[in-house]
Amino acid sequence: MNNFIGEKNIQRYVVLMITIGALFFASCDIFTPEERMKNPLLKERQWSRERANDWVAQVGWPAGCNYNPYNSINQLEMWQVDTFSPEVIDSELALAESIGFNIIRVYLHDLAWETDKAGFISRMDQFLEIASSHGIKTLFVIFDDCWNENPSPGVQPDPIPGVHNSRWVQSPGSQKATNPEYWPQLEAYVKDVLTTFKEDERIFGWDLYNEPGQFLDFTRSFPLLVEVFIWAREVNPSQPLTAGVFERGAAWAMKMNQFQIEYSDIVSFHNYKKKESMMEDIEYFLSFGRPVICTEYMARGFGSTFEDIMPLLKANNIGAINWGFVDGKTQTKYSWFTWLFPGGTEEPEPWHHEIFRADHTPYQEAEVELIKNLTGANSN
Repeated sequence: MNNFIGEKNIQRYVVLMITIGALFFASCDIFTPEERMKNPLLKERQWSRERANDWVAQVGWPAGCNYNPYNSINQLEMWQVDTFSPEVIDSELALAESIGFNIIRVYLHDLAWETDKAGFISRMDQFLEIASSHGIKTLFVIFDDCWNENPSPGVQPDPIPGVHNSRWVQSPGSQKATNPEYWPQLEAYVKDVLTTFKEDERIFGWDLYNEPGQFLDFTRSFPLLVEVFIWAREVNPSQPLTAGVFERGAAWAMKMNQFQIEYSDIVSFHNYKKKESMMEDIEYFLSFGRPVICTEYMARGFGSTFEDIMPLLKANNIGAINWGFVDGKTQTKYSWFTWLFPGGTEEPEPWHHEIFRADHTPYQEAEVELIKNLTGANSN
């Protein structure tokens, strides 16, 4: 999510000495992911290219957004019983349907499951029912290495005024992600969720780990990334698996990127850069012969716009899932840089992410018309 690369690498330079220490300790893995990659299920149960391409063809051209309700500050507030908002979700997904979106990418959280297993599963089912009623399939995200590293269940803090995604939380958080002592509980979470919904036709697929290694974790997340693929292959769901490449070309990420591409059923990636960069990524990822989905794009201030990128993705039959939908508590209309240099609460121009204001009016009418033309919503 919103990977802090390129323009966002300023944060990594600010904490250079911490990073050096992290890399030192990262070299002390209890076991290597290369050893775990020898598990035969990783290849035996991987979908063939033909099966994966047929699966995506049933949906048509996947077009949609990363979705979090406007009144949820993070994944926990979205899924916990006291703040789960089916009425808001229904209203916002009706809006998504109106512009032709047929897929949404939605983040789960292990703590929401751990504190209320049956309730969490029930709310997932309710969410899927709402999305399905609007003709939308869901791509669920299991783990995430982005933003705040110490998640805590219960009442979530208010947003920091004017700061992009100020209260988003990692799942499971760096302590659990890098310590195998916690992994039996994480395995139970993954297998419970996937087993419960393994035959559910409302689900497009499973994005097993968002941006592993983001936010100074680097390769420390690689062992858990491999484990979650193994756990998922043991369940063997009827929906495809993926984990998106977000730092293509970075030396520290090369092994993880190779693993993500070689062991996913559907290849996915993130790109928040200009058209030229997207064209390079499209050529590279299509070379693997599998269906390809860009599961994060669109950062207006950095040249990743609907106008330049969405037609390019459609022309190459690349799924298009932008970041953001309705402006709300995550405040992702503000730039990534507001984490380092808070600029107050004045209306940013341009908005970094998001398509609609909280009252469901478009931020830019021309963008919405473009989206509707590309999805075919204007012809319905």
